[in-house]
Amino acid sequence: MHFKAGLELTELQNMTVPEDDNISNDSNDFTEVENGQINSKFISDRESRRSLTNSHLEKKKCDEYIPGTTSLGMSVFNLSNAIMGSGILGLAFALANTGILLFLLLLVSVTLLSIYSIHLLLVCSKETGCMVYEKLGEQVFGTPGKMIVFGATSLQNIGAMLSYLFIVKNELPSAIKFLMGKEETFLEWYVDGRILVVTVTFCIILPLCLLKNLGYLGYTSGFSLSCMVFFLVVVIYKKFQIPCDGQGLNATLSILSNSSEHTCKPKYVIFNSKTVYALPTIAFAFVCHPSVLPIYSELKDRSQKKMQLVSNISFFAMFLMYFMTAIFGYLTFYENVQSDLLHKYQSKDDILILTVRLAVIVAVILTVPVLFFTVRSSLFEMARKTKFDLCRHVLVTFVLLVIINLLVIFIPSMKDIFGVVGVTSANMLIFILPSSLYLKITQQDGSKLTQRIWASLFLALGVLFSLVSIPLVIYDWVQSGGSDEGH
Repeated sequence: MHFKAGLELTELQNMTVPEDDNISNDSNDFTEVENGQINSKFISDRESRRSLTNSHLEKKKCDEYIPGTTSLGMSVFNLSNAIMGSGILGLAFALANTGILLFLLLLVSVTLLSIYSIHLLLVCSKETGCMVYEKLGEQVFGTPGKMIVFGATSLQNIGAMLSYLFIVKNELPSAIKFLMGKEETFLEWYVDGRILVVTVTFCIILPLCLLKNLGYLGYTSGFSLSCMVFFLVVVIYKKFQIPCDGQGLNATLSILSNSSEHTCKPKYVIFNSKTVYALPTIAFAFVCHPSVLPIYSELKDRSQKKMQLVSNISFFAMFLMYFMTAIFGYLTFYENVQSDLLHKYQSKDDILILTVRLAVIVAVILTVPVLFFTVRSSLFEMARKTKFDLCRHVLVTFVLLVIINLLVIFIPSMKDIFGVVGVTSANMLIFILPSSLYLKITQQDGSKLTQRIWASLFLALGVLFSLVSIPLVIYDWVQSGGSDEGH
């Protein structure tokens, strides 16, 4: 009996030693264990295979644990700022093409689905120990997973940069004309939005992007969020100041308001050719997933439950802000609202509108380098060129900015940016990636059958959204010739 017990103990030790050796050598080297599965034909018992898999996921962390120092309140502020973006300017346009009730239903749905996707992402991070989205994709799906995550996050950040520069292209000419005392119809090369966005890019944004470290630009996050709150306050105030017939606005708005199609009665359910842009625009406005894990890693005394609380508070606050901006913007202009809400406030002698326009312009200009730094760092990481090289640094920065400026110049409206990014990267980051990662990680855990069913339905919803939205967006863009009133 003693000999038999000793033999069993010896066999157990021989079974666990190779796993520990593999873990200690390289956290990214999958020899005996790959993607959370045991690749051994000698292990036939399912429970043993599951036990070993779970043990591997618990021990084999892809990032070293570093205690966080950021309070819960500051984490809420940081995540709210990550959610908040230029998407807020397109929500009134989305509401005008869906109606109040349908828009509210979509907004509530996307908010709840986004919170659930954050839950899945936090579970995956806890199981693997990864605090970087690209590393999480690589840990679970290998190199293809890393490539897909890189593509989705980069497209999302590039889309955000395009929308920010589009604001500069639309709003800066109006601000300059006001400061010069010129009419809106005043046309000169130095008030051309295309020339101005190129000038701003290479005179202000390029020098900031060329810096080796842009960490100090994090101080602009509070200012950016404050500008958007100020924008919301002005939108609410202007609703009660601007009459429905458009008096006091520019000639263009007056002509539109006198058309037979204009009505001052709100509509609750609307279906037209632009309705297809509503869901992508809302999805674009709520994407913050690339920032969730870094904020999670910096949270003091972090836990999955505590970070989920941060997410719930942040998404609820942004839900209220988004809905108020959309409803008051819509009730101000009704059918005449454009894909860039701020561009509708054109009164030539309104100091308040000029102030909010300048505040938003400055905020988005200072935000572009932060997003650009993330895209460039991810690109260097994918190319495994992490060592700083000045020539490569300057060349890649210049080429990327040229490409981004060309896109801003030739894309006709922000509606197209919200539509394309919303049905691609936003859909991937909200629906497909979190659910796919979760299903892969928990594939051997029979105790999570119910959670896996919900995750599978969530994944199916994301795939369905892509299959329906992408063809419709392409069809509408082709039908409209790629033009829109918002440019």
